[in-house]
This record gives sequence, structure tokens and C-alpha cells, in this order.
Amino acid sequence: MRKQIYLDNAATTKVKKEVVKEMEKYYLENYGNPGSLHKLGEKAFEEISKARAKLAKEIGAKVGEIYFTSGGTESDNWALLGLAGGNPNKKTIIASSIEHPAVMEACGYLFNQGFKIIKIKVNNEGIIDIDELERELIKNKDVLLVSVMHVNNIIGVIQDLEEIGALCKKHGVLFHTDAVQGFGKLEIDVKKMNIDLLSATAHKIGGPKGIGFLYIKEGIKISPLIYGGGQERGLRSGTENVPGIIGFAKALELQKKVNKKKIEKIRDKIMISLEKIGGKINGSRKRRIWNNVHASFSGVLGENLVVYLSERGICVSAGSACDSKKKSEDRVLKAIGLPRELQEGSIRITLGEDISKKDADYVIGEIGKAVGKLRI
Repeated sequence: MRKQIYLDNAATTKVKKEVVKEMEKYYLENYGNPGSLHKLGEKAFEEISKARAKLAKEIGAKVGEIYFTSGGTESDNWALLGLAGGNPNKKTIIASSIEHPAVMEACGYLFNQGFKIIKIKVNNEGIIDIDELERELIKNKDVLLVSVMHVNNIIGVIQDLEEIGALCKKHGVLFHTDAVQGFGKLEIDVKKMNIDLLSATAHKIGGPKGIGFLYIKEGIKISPLIYGGGQERGLRSGTENVPGIIGFAKALELQKKVNKKKIEKIRDKIMISLEKIGGKINGSRKRRIWNNVHASFSGVLGENLVVYLSERGICVSAGSACDSKKKSEDRVLKAIGLPRELQEGSIRITLGEDISKKDADYVIGEIGKAVGKLRI
């Protein structure tokens, strides 16, 4: 039986063995509560402090600006809802039209609370309209926050955070970015990019699920979402997920060693080959993360293609496994002007470091067969 080829790394990644081994110590040996005064508690506190420092260094932040959360969704929600609670005099939020549902749904909640939500268009490559953003910043004087994701989770397009951050600073507006897909994979400098809040998570880089962080620039007024024992400097209560935090830092360490150029070459080969069999590559080719392929095939349903490939040991995504995922996928593809037929015939391939040229050849061949058989 052929080995399974996992190409859904934008959804989640396999936890690396070294990460599991590192985490195991904090389940079985150093299992103390970081808030306890005894030696096991002090050891746990010391280790999560070291992990916090490593994660902060990755984005050029101060150690005290990193607040651990349960993952990207909580971080995104906290950024928007926490700022809204801490800054009640500003009632306008600006976001791109292709944000993750964690941002969009939080915006929807705030809209129902009386906030004005402005969605900035993207072009057919998925790049935000920076001129429209500036026009809205000039027109609206009570903007609390601009939220633009670093790398789109569906089409893999990279936004120019430095340009957006400079614009926000010019107009005296806070800037949040959902960096869940970019953290550890692309360079991020929160000072240089004028980023005030940043969301990240471990399970996109070979770490465990259920742990993430929100970077909050020193001095920003933000309300807690979770109340209790006052952990995370009083802003995010709940006993710290010590094994998860340790695993997050270890995953980042290993992620920095990944051969991105090798993966990018294989990604480019897949894109060129899919075009040869009638596929359309969606999103910018130039400003695209190195492991993402998003392609559409006319006359083929994406979910049928996913099932066909799964039966042959290939795991890809159609973004439509449930209604909420399909809604998110359709919104992004509609925003870049993709016709309905191509929206429905799309698949996302996100490569991991274990991908080989042989694997890529097999995947390309099976997609070619599938398109021929499944075309309506």
C-alpha cells in the first residue's frame, strides 16, 4: 500500500517527534503549576519564561509583550474584542475582505454592538487595495483598528505588512495582523512593520494544537476576554499550558531549519504541471508563501477531487468539508473575482518539508487522472 502524502499543512501540521519528546518531560516530570511556589512550580515558570523569550525574539518583540492563548482564534478574538472593550470611544474597525473567519466573525459581533465595520477590497491576485485603505483612514476619524492577515490561509498570498503598518502609524490607528500562516515561515519584525498586535499559533509549524500567543505592544489598552486567577500579567487567566508552550518554542526552533527553497521548487513544479492539465492558479504567484498551491479546474467539483485523491493516499483540501469552511472559501475566492464554476472546482495543496519530487510526480499524475474522470 502506498504511503500517505499529506498536503494539508495550512490546516494543521504533524507534530514533530522532537516536539513531543520535549513536551513529554512537562507532562511526566516537570509537571508543576507555574503559579506554585515550590520547586516544581518554579521550574515550570522558568521554562515557560525561556519559551516566551524565544517566541518574542522571532518577531522582534519584548518578552513581556507575548501573552499565551489557546491558539489563533482566541488571539484574533481577543485582539478585536479586547481593544473594543479597552477603547470605548472609537467605534470603527477596518479589515481586508479576505480575513480569516476568526477576525470576520469577531467583526460581525462588534457590528451587532454598534461598531462600523469597513472591508477593504483586494485585487484579482489577492493583494489589498492600499489606496482604498488610505481613503477610508482619511474619511473615518474614529478608526480603532486595522486588521489585515499576513498570509491568506486559502490562497497563500502575502500582504505587505510594512506598508500597511506605516499607513496605520501615519493616521494614528492600531494595526493587528493574523500571522498564523506566516509566523516562523517568513520574516516578521513588529517594530519595523509598526505592528501593534499579532496572532500566532503552534500547530501550523509542527507544534501542538491548543497553544498560541497574542503579541500586544507595550502600552496598548486592552481588556481581558477570560477572567480568573490573573495569569499572563492579569490579562489572560487560566493555568498556563506548560507542555504546549514548551512545544511551541521547540517547534519554532525546528521550523527555522526547514529547507524552504527545496519546497518552493517543488511547489513551482506542481503549479506549472497543474496549468498544463487545465488548472488555473489562484492568487499572486510572486507574493505567495513558499508551500501553497491553490488551483481551480472547470467542470470538476473540488470536494469530489479531494475524495478521489484521498482514496489514493493524497490529502489535500477543498475548503468545503463543512458549511462554515465553504462559506469562508467562497468569500475569499469571490473577493479575487473567481467565477462560481472555478470557486466550486478548487483545491488547496500546502506542502510539508517531507515532500519529495517523486511524491510531487505522483500527485500531479493522480490529479490529471482525476480531472479527466470527474469532469462533468
